[in-house]
Amino acid sequence: MTAARTDRPRYVVFDQLDERVLRFRPGRKWRAPAPGVLPAWVADMDFPVAEPVVSSLRRYIDMGDFGYPDWPDGVSPLRAAFAYRMKERNGWWPDPEHVREFTDVVHAVRTMLELSTKPGDGVAIHTPAHGPLTATIEQLGLRVVPLPMIDTPDGWAFDADDCARRVAEGGCRALIIVNPHNPTGRAFTRDELLSLAEAAERHDLVVISDDLHADLTYAPHRHLPFASLDPAIEARTVTMYSASKAFGLAGLRCAVGHIGVAALRDRLAELPSGPSVNVLGMLACLAAWTEGAGWLDTVVDYLDANRRIVTEFVAEHLPEVHHHMPEATYLSWLDCRGLGYGPDPASFFRDHARVELNPGSGYNPGGDGFVRLNFATPAPLLHKILDRMADAVANTRRKVS
Repeated sequence: MTAARTDRPRYVVFDQLDERVLRFRPGRKWRAPAPGVLPAWVADMDFPVAEPVVSSLRRYIDMGDFGYPDWPDGVSPLRAAFAYRMKERNGWWPDPEHVREFTDVVHAVRTMLELSTKPGDGVAIHTPAHGPLTATIEQLGLRVVPLPMIDTPDGWAFDADDCARRVAEGGCRALIIVNPHNPTGRAFTRDELLSLAEAAERHDLVVISDDLHADLTYAPHRHLPFASLDPAIEARTVTMYSASKAFGLAGLRCAVGHIGVAALRDRLAELPSGPSVNVLGMLACLAAWTEGAGWLDTVVDYLDANRRIVTEFVAEHLPEVHHHMPEATYLSWLDCRGLGYGPDPASFFRDHARVELNPGSGYNPGGDGFVRLNFATPAPLLHKILDRMADAVANTRRKVS
């Protein structure tokens, strides 16, 4: 069986990435799965890093100086770069003086929750949810208040009135918005964000907006930062952002947060100094944001074609699997309950298709029976992954019949 060949923009360097070469990579995506298993799980891309990023790191490494960085008053260049990027891409001009550096988004979310809540408080978040976020909430002695995403004929959505009710009844002090949403791939609309803003205003919530996948939004959809809705909304919002997903830099551990909440800025300033951002991570992020636009445009075009390959293939060859083409991210959220493989279809595909997927149970509540497929890989390899999955299902059908 061969996956459908969708007309696509061609980028020969991506198409020609060899599986044998990828298997020599030291990262978790390729090293953790068993030999012979194709990885389509953890959210890392297989594409070469943008040349401006690599060049920036080479220049710094060649100087051989790995001492303390000279950032006046501890302020890295990322703060101004973030503000300018938001203005250019989203029409929002955040104050650079309200931006802080963090090692990663989950670390930043944890810090903000520690400063804005107390044990027993509710934290609202759309579910299914990225496992490290719900784990962080629970580790802090807080309660997850789920705001369920709903599978509709037009795609994933949420009931604004139901969300408002859950926030009111859940004793919430904070709201986490993952936009674009992981794992469903939704890019929330202005009306959806405004409904959440109304609930946040009514119940005086601190809003933590995880915009990690913002740069991976496909036209005609667009990313709208929650804090850009209104100055009053900005004043209760912390916006988290990084180059880690869009530019494949997760291992360099660098993120920023725009802290619109004045009280949180004050509390953060009172804390003892924590770990500073790695200078190499800062340089990579800065180069990505200031010099990587062309590379990112190419990658998004390529991923746009890949998401269409997944959508068309699933519809034709895996009709029991329900899927909405993601509006953003490089992740497909596949409802495999129709296959009858129980709450963990990822184990079936690992054992019978030799494909590693993220099990939906890692995104509970609401993830049992689903898998998350990472399509940020060369198209020939994506075809191979999909073919393996379809062949495994077909072989199981033949044995049953």
